[in-house]
Amino acid sequence: MGRAKVKLAKDTLLLEYQRKWVLDRSRLKMAEKSRQIGWTWATGYDLVRAKAKNDARLDAWISSRDDIQARLFLEDCKGFANVLQIAAKDLGEQAIDSDGHSAHVLKMANGLRINSMSSNPDAQAGKRGDRVLDEFALHPDPRKLYAIAYPGITWGGSLAIFSTHRGSGNYFNQLIREIREKGNPKGWSLHRVTLQDALEQGFLVKLQSKLPKDDERQEMDEAEYFDFIRRGAPDEESFLQEYMCVPADDASAFIPWELIDGCTFREGEAWEFALEDAARNSNGLYGGLDIGRDHDLTSFTAVEKLPGLRPVRKRIDLKGLPFSEQEAILYPWFEVCRRVSIDRNGIGRQFAERAAQRFGKHKIEEFTFTAASKEELAYPVRAAFEDRSTRIPFEDDALKADIRAIRKEVSKGGTIRFSADRGKNGHADRFWGLALALHAAKDNGGQFAYESVSGMSPSDRRIGGGL
Repeated sequence: MGRAKVKLAKDTLLLEYQRKWVLDRSRLKMAEKSRQIGWTWATGYDLVRAKAKNDARLDAWISSRDDIQARLFLEDCKGFANVLQIAAKDLGEQAIDSDGHSAHVLKMANGLRINSMSSNPDAQAGKRGDRVLDEFALHPDPRKLYAIAYPGITWGGSLAIFSTHRGSGNYFNQLIREIREKGNPKGWSLHRVTLQDALEQGFLVKLQSKLPKDDERQEMDEAEYFDFIRRGAPDEESFLQEYMCVPADDASAFIPWELIDGCTFREGEAWEFALEDAARNSNGLYGGLDIGRDHDLTSFTAVEKLPGLRPVRKRIDLKGLPFSEQEAILYPWFEVCRRVSIDRNGIGRQFAERAAQRFGKHKIEEFTFTAASKEELAYPVRAAFEDRSTRIPFEDDALKADIRAIRKEVSKGGTIRFSADRGKNGHADRFWGLALALHAAKDNGGQFAYESVSGMSPSDRRIGGGL
């Protein structure tokens, strides 16, 4: 099946990059890798092989980014135990310490256990044995996780870390740079596998063997699949980071990845309100709408107003639709929101006026984008990520890419400007939809409390401070 050009022997279990990882018995090993190339799967195989041996003497402790990934990791291990005909018993979720931490546990015939945990670093404390830190850079606090996990191999065992990148400022990238640029003082064995590397070593033929016969990717060769993945990424920065091991530049971004990843609903966690649930919600929803038509998106975000928290409860992106069709989709959500701030610039003016006529100016704020007002919108968004007072969907890569795309630029005259390069889906329209929603939910009813002062952030302003 499939048109992959790179062929493999029929009995090939591991691709070359997986084989090298499994056979690497270094005490410390690390890998920067592309997304979805079978790294966790191969690590599961490695652990089952190692822990089933009669002379094995240490348990294994795996830390995944969330509970769902922890379960999936253990499912891979159970699958390999069956394939290799190794006696193993799934003990389910069990408490692993007196602090209430738990893990999904697979017990081997020799009594050793593979413990798969979610991302809480404190769960690593006091445990001895092999350590595996899966998608390390995506953990809420990679530095703390490393600091607690590393002492666990003092009395034997190994530490394996692997991940895609999550920004140049992430501790994972700091470790990679220490290896490459500072003489590798900790003594890591480093692996690096991009999507291109994986394709050249047979990844596509493996993938096509698992896909349905009518899947469009069956008709692709390696070059076509590479282009297919590249086109599907939210932007070039995301593609390079997620698939080509190039960390995004946090120095130029207004909001770094570390802050974004710390404010997500975890994968699989329910976050979205259905319309009927939103109508019954007593806390109140507040909406933000950035208007587009052909070149840009119309992006709507609704946040729930909880004490100290503004989680996203609905996201709608529209493109190329007449305003009448956009109204038919969005007006039911305006109806259940207590307040909606709408971009009235350019083509948005008529849309905002019609909404205000329909729902009243007490509910609809017609918002004018200027350099000053964008500054007033942008800083509270960053503050919400800094103090973790918002939550966005973990799986919403498009929203994350738009948040990352925002750049703060300062002119020679000291004027601050917030901008983003125009991509295939507009110019960070989702960011401004979120910003308007958070603005609508402000305690002062969405109105500015003071005028913008060029060159000063809201956190820098003081009463009488040169005004």
